[in-house]
Amino acid sequence: MDVRAPAMALAIEHPGSSAAFAERLLNFVLFITVLLSSIAFIEPSPHDVMMFVLLITCITARVRFDRKLVPLLLLIAAWLVGGLLSLAQVADQPKAIQYTGTSAYLGTAAVVFACLFSDGNSVRLSILRRAYILAALIATAAGFIGFFHLLPGSHIFLLNDRVSATFKDSNVYGPFLIFPLLLLIISLFTRGIRLSRLAMVFALLAGLFLSFSRGAWTHFVVSVTVSTVLLLVVTADGRMRVRIILLSVVAVIGASLLVLALLSINSVHDVFLARAQVFQPYDVGPGGRFGLQELALGAILDHPNGMGPNEFGIMFGGQQHDVYMQVFLDYGWLGGAAYATMVLATLVFGLAVIRVRTPWQNYLIAAYGGFVGEVVEGFIIDSDHWRHFFLLLGLIWGLTVATINFHRRQAWEIMGDRRVAMLPLPS
Repeated sequence: MDVRAPAMALAIEHPGSSAAFAERLLNFVLFITVLLSSIAFIEPSPHDVMMFVLLITCITARVRFDRKLVPLLLLIAAWLVGGLLSLAQVADQPKAIQYTGTSAYLGTAAVVFACLFSDGNSVRLSILRRAYILAALIATAAGFIGFFHLLPGSHIFLLNDRVSATFKDSNVYGPFLIFPLLLLIISLFTRGIRLSRLAMVFALLAGLFLSFSRGAWTHFVVSVTVSTVLLLVVTADGRMRVRIILLSVVAVIGASLLVLALLSINSVHDVFLARAQVFQPYDVGPGGRFGLQELALGAILDHPNGMGPNEFGIMFGGQQHDVYMQVFLDYGWLGGAAYATMVLATLVFGLAVIRVRTPWQNYLIAAYGGFVGEVVEGFIIDSDHWRHFFLLLGLIWGLTVATINFHRRQAWEIMGDRRVAMLPLPS
């Protein structure tokens, strides 16, 4: 079944038409936008600029807004309204204004991605996959150059001896790699082992490990476990299930051997020992994470309209490192409730349709598994401004809508066939 958008079909039939050009331009801009998503150590980043170009290109190409995306739009709007109300308390601070503006941009990006993929366009999904994997590989290569000091000035890709690559923070770089890793791992499970895919998986796993982010490691374990379980659930072929289980065992062994090989390098071993402690000084020390979280809970109860962006850190000397507390502190009760509802709705709606067999089912499984990991990691880090979080958010909503429409088309076709079969035969 051809699941491409009408605009794409028109582009094939009339390669010289304006609609064909608009579609080709949209695909090109989408590729560049996702490719540049790994360049995040400058503000504004090239990805931020390209997102506005992508929005304009979507309008030019007449990308449709499906009304089933209205709940996502309303929740994002409520989250942003809460942020604006909270911002009013500190409207004289440029950083607070910039913070709220970034939230508005990221919310818009989520809606754009949801619209782009709400028709299950296979061409756009393929472009997303290739661009994201390439972006992850570029960032990882930069990380290797930095950690092993392969070029002069390569220390810019490090943060406190940990790989941050082309990101400001190692704790953002690590999670960025997980969605492309899931895409590649699912491909190995379902389409067979290829050396090129295997090499990319090991390269990205090494990059993830060298981020020395305990949150990212946990995120990956959760995400790959959820994705593998979902694959087993949706797979009807018993032999394929056995294959997935066997390859999972082999993958665990291979990942363990990779970690052991990396730990044999002295510089890696030393940083790992420092990071492998269950509690770091900033967790339990004076003004540590856990103490700040207790203060944050009290501040949330005392400030229904929030404290304003960054105000908690200014007042108490540090952040609480919990995104669900963060949204209540920075966006007030309205924004915090909207954000939490948005996360829960994404988890529920995505899971509700994930068993429907579609051409994009594996993309939805990878996005859903990655999103679950991000949700879990949000309890130990502030992730409300992660670009890849909003990409996954939009992708899940878009593919959920595409799956609902796909299922309805199938139902109508079955009903149509039955009506035809019930017609009296000509005499």
